[in-house]
Amino acid sequence: METGGSLVQAIRKPTLTPKAIIHQKFGSKASYTVEEVEEPTQNGCPGLAILQKGPCLYRCSLDLPDFTVVSGSFKKKKDAEQSAAQIALEKLGINLSADSPTAEEAWRELIARVKYIFSNEFLSALHPLSSHFKAALRRVGDLNASVPASVIAICDGKLNNLCKIINPTVESHPLLVLSYIMRAAAGLPELVVGAEGQLSIWRKDPYPPNVIESSISQQSDVAESISTMAIYIPCSPEKAVEPVILNISSTGYYFDVIAQILGLSDANMVLVSRTIGKASSETRFYFAAPKSYPLDMSSDLLNAKVVPFGGPLNARASSLCGQDIYGDSILASIGYTWKGQDIFHEDVTLQSYYRMLISKIPSGVYKLSREAILAAELPLTFTTKTNWKGSFPREILSSFCRQYRLLEPVFCVSSIPLKVSSELSRSNNKPGVSESADQEREYTNENESVDVDPKLVVSGSSFTCEIKIYSKCQDLILECAPNVLYKKQNDAVQSASLKVLSWLNAYLKDIDMSLEKEKQLANVFDIKFYRQIFFKEVVKCLSVCNCQHNETLGRKEPELNGVVENDASYINIEGTDSDLCPSNGSLLCVCYSVSLVTKGELQKELLESIEEFEFEMGTGAVIPCLEAVVSQMSVGQSACFYTELPPEDLVLAAAKDLANALAFLTSPCCLEYSIILLQVTEPPEDRMEQALFNPPLSKQRVEYAVQQIQEFCATSLVDFGCGSGSLLESLLEYPTSLETIAGVDISQKSLSRAAKVLHSKLVMKSDFDAPCRSIKSAILFYGSITDFDSRLCGFDLATCLEVIEHMEEEQASLFGDIVLSSFRPRILIVSTPNYEYNVVLQKSNLTSHEDDPEEKIQSQSCKFRNHDHKFEWTREQFQHWASELAVRHKYRVEFSGVGGAVDLEPGFASQIAVFRRVFLPEDADGLKDEDSVWQYKVIWEWNRTLHAQVGGTTVG
Repeated sequence: METGGSLVQAIRKPTLTPKAIIHQKFGSKASYTVEEVEEPTQNGCPGLAILQKGPCLYRCSLDLPDFTVVSGSFKKKKDAEQSAAQIALEKLGINLSADSPTAEEAWRELIARVKYIFSNEFLSALHPLSSHFKAALRRVGDLNASVPASVIAICDGKLNNLCKIINPTVESHPLLVLSYIMRAAAGLPELVVGAEGQLSIWRKDPYPPNVIESSISQQSDVAESISTMAIYIPCSPEKAVEPVILNISSTGYYFDVIAQILGLSDANMVLVSRTIGKASSETRFYFAAPKSYPLDMSSDLLNAKVVPFGGPLNARASSLCGQDIYGDSILASIGYTWKGQDIFHEDVTLQSYYRMLISKIPSGVYKLSREAILAAELPLTFTTKTNWKGSFPREILSSFCRQYRLLEPVFCVSSIPLKVSSELSRSNNKPGVSESADQEREYTNENESVDVDPKLVVSGSSFTCEIKIYSKCQDLILECAPNVLYKKQNDAVQSASLKVLSWLNAYLKDIDMSLEKEKQLANVFDIKFYRQIFFKEVVKCLSVCNCQHNETLGRKEPELNGVVENDASYINIEGTDSDLCPSNGSLLCVCYSVSLVTKGELQKELLESIEEFEFEMGTGAVIPCLEAVVSQMSVGQSACFYTELPPEDLVLAAAKDLANALAFLTSPCCLEYSIILLQVTEPPEDRMEQALFNPPLSKQRVEYAVQQIQEFCATSLVDFGCGSGSLLESLLEYPTSLETIAGVDISQKSLSRAAKVLHSKLVMKSDFDAPCRSIKSAILFYGSITDFDSRLCGFDLATCLEVIEHMEEEQASLFGDIVLSSFRPRILIVSTPNYEYNVVLQKSNLTSHEDDPEEKIQSQSCKFRNHDHKFEWTREQFQHWASELAVRHKYRVEFSGVGGAVDLEPGFASQIAVFRRVFLPEDADGLKDEDSVWQYKVIWEWNRTLHAQVGGTTVG
């Protein structure tokens, strides 16, 4: 099942894309033209009489000086462009899959690259490193034109890539690049000079005056002085992290300013870390090399060793960077970029530092994405894409992997046919590794949408997703194989990602847990991890972050001394009760603020406030005490409560004024939350039902219909208001006596989906023992169920499940009259929500069973289950409606339901009326003489005997 091919692809990506190679060779002479195209839609349902709009596709034409190529059609413009470039490369005879250079070849390329970097031509190039060279020309005395080797190492990606080819351990030990650069420079004595034991390189012969003048003229006028804020992080954890100002004059070099703050006389001895955060960021750590930095200048290229640094490790800086940082360091966002010749700079504040700190664990990333550090929590479950707020789990997981220098997570999505998935659910097997999976595909996250080839996915399939995370050295760190099936592939991916994130959160907050608890935690989240590698790649980097959760820059946490008594105390709710209360699954909108308050509320400091903050109730999307308080409120009410201080880095990351916040934290204080509940949006009806019923009510209704079919040996069935065919589709999974099935609906979109589902089940299934083999014909009609069509007369069984409440009451009565007087099925099953059961679904307060039933219903004042419902009847109202219909049209009626019990209040959640026709001798003549009335349009038709579908035709 698992080939590992995508892992290799994730690790060994081509250095350049086809489009990049074309740009290298042709530059502006290569012209791309992208156009939108329309292609015939393959809907997988022959005979469907509804025009299907295909996806938006793009085709690219690439014009080169000697020829033009055209790509195929793609969903994304960039894919079309890359395809056109690939075709052009093939026509030019350029093979992208050529083997990577050997270590010796890479070494020769490295020397050539260093030679080019110090050429006259490179000084005028638009490159971040050339800007450093120009700045170095402004240095005075012996430092004039001297460039720190660490600058060359961080600014030139090609040099780094070549070093990784020469020695893969460079990935884990980036300072090895310095050794290779200095050795390459030593091999160019005629061009460059590098003092022994020093980390600087300069040209042996100065640049010609005309080259210098030409390159300097490219730079725009800059201000006399640039000031930017940075963070000074002492090596000693007992010393405070402090802000510093970098003042760089227009004639100065910012490395010299940083060296001065670090106490160095020579900026060439400043070392630079990798970027922090996004790859395009210029945020880095700057720290001092030892006075005599040891370089491994041995002749063995492949086995160059990491020489011990000899200085004390800066644990706080190292934990943020994911790279060993030694001595005192400066965190700054400054440097030269590809966007221009002028220096780029951005303030790095103390708040930025603490935000970086909390982003080292997944919950911190989520809090930052919501800008609700003191209120939001990473949800425990992924319910729907619509209700999820903030960064999605898959994005957070990818961000986590990038932070810890891991490979992008590898996802393995499996699509499992409905029949197989049902068996798997019952047997509780691991679906992600089952050999009965219809399709399985591995892919890595490239910021693209997740797709499984629709041609290979059987309609009605379920999905599961397995996740694997590897180190840069291709070692498997952890894997997650959830034993859960999902109807949507995106839900499977997001839910599996959330499981990994939840496990990471729990584990990283309690690294010293016992082995027994560690095992239990892994079982809860379906995680298998490799402890030694995980500790090496992740835990080692994070250990410092955890130890700071309850510290404030080396100070002790002040005693609370009774400021709060428990997690959420002194709750005060104000305002009139509007009866609009939240329930699990509701989407809430609140306005809140969080402040630091001292004992007795003598002083208050605002930390965080949001005017409109949305979250889903019952998913753990906010801190527990906040959800507990909101659950007691109704729309329009306000509340105020107090909690103990959370980990201090959260407080400082949220603080608007860090100095004031720090002053508050020196005395006993707590957090004050002020909330106003603005809006409650109830969850969809199916979500409410799924939370209470297993199996869901929809499945219970299907099983009820199957029971009636089997009891009366029905051979024909029509579903009035069939929608997207969920009932008809489900019936095909049961062995029944049905030979003919039909459906009617007024939504062409729903009928289109129903046709595709039924077609896939009836045509694509090859099992001769499949339950649906008894079906000989199927047909779908477009029309209103309040109109009569004689083609549906006399069916054995008719259903109308959860439909009439979507009509006006008069229309529901009209439907009842038409179906029983004209269609005349032997049996009619009608179901509709029991309004009295809404108190359970919406968790309203039930009145006493001894109260008067009429008063009880009036006092509940529950909302309808769906915003589209025109009415919802009580048991008495429904039984009155059905009984009158039965008497009027010579039917008997019985009442039942699903979800709940008949002898327990408030009855069934979904109430059902079963009408049975009282057959009289005169009825037979009436049915034979019925005039043909065709008011419905055939949307799709299938016949097993003909093995073909006829779209848009009619049947008699």
